[in-house]
Amino acid sequence: MRDLISWKVTFAAALLAATLSAACGKTIKETIDDTTITTRVKTAMLNDPAVGGLRIDVDTFRSVVTLSGRVKSQNERDQAVGLARQVSGVSEVKDALQIVPDAPQ
Repeated sequence: MRDLISWKVTFAAALLAATLSAACGKTIKETIDDTTITTRVKTAMLNDPAVGGLRIDVDTFRSVVTLSGRVKSQNERDQAVGLARQVSGVSEVKDALQIVPDAPQ
């Protein structure tokens, strides 16, 4: 009886792990890595006075960072993209930023 319960628990754990991996198309390690990359990119932007980090959204999927939101100038856009590229683990940066000269802080 104990072996049957142990087998069921093992099977349920394996099924849960497979479901979590397949649900978003990433392994747990990839999810953690992407979260770390997103946090590092966002932190770099918030620490740079030339970039309005609160107006920029950062999404990461399999080490590819996508930046979206509004920036005030081409220089701010270039700085944000440059900061993202400098973060360890980033394989590519996709720029979906919009330049809006009077974007709010």
